[in-house]
Amino acid sequence: VPVAKTQGLDTLPWSKEALTLRRRLAWLHQGLGAPWPAMDDDTLLATLDDWLKPFLKGGAQLNQIPAHVLIEGLRSTVPYDLQRKIETLAPTHFEVPTGSHIPIRYDEGEPVLAVRVQELFGLATHPAIANGTIPLLLELLSPAHRPIQITRDLPGFWKGSWADVRSDMRGRYPRHVWPEDPANAAPTARAKPRGT
Repeated sequence: VPVAKTQGLDTLPWSKEALTLRRRLAWLHQGLGAPWPAMDDDTLLATLDDWLKPFLKGGAQLNQIPAHVLIEGLRSTVPYDLQRKIETLAPTHFEVPTGSHIPIRYDEGEPVLAVRVQELFGLATHPAIANGTIPLLLELLSPAHRPIQITRDLPGFWKGSWADVRSDMRGRYPRHVWPEDPANAAPTARAKPRGT
């Protein structure tokens, strides 16, 4: 993969899944250190022959590398006994009270959950990953998927600024439920039925 070595990792055909895996592994390395592998450009470029070359068939052209090859290569950098823990510690999705599986973004090393606020009704504890030890940064969204609040403390938000957000949202989205006590309300992914 001499082209990648001279022109950088951006020349590789990164799929969304491969980029997500790289961010998740970078987050695990940042938080837990070795033996979780570093995922920065310099490290990956310096070790290209170890993690990518073994998965390439013959003289594969960059644009012909299948997406799964980068994923397999990145996974190979993780010690075998830790590979199963990737899903447990740094999952790709979080199940909210409505049952929806919302994708987690690993931005700048921080896990972020962007979710419509109504889907979190009934949740009295802050969502966390890594066996409940790392709180997710919540981007709470309106029914139109616009950010209305960012928080690392959902119970505090329910007790505090929710009242202001609620009064604003009730005026903008009257067809949606805006309970006074969201921690004890039923979660929903829908608008109110007509006539209610």
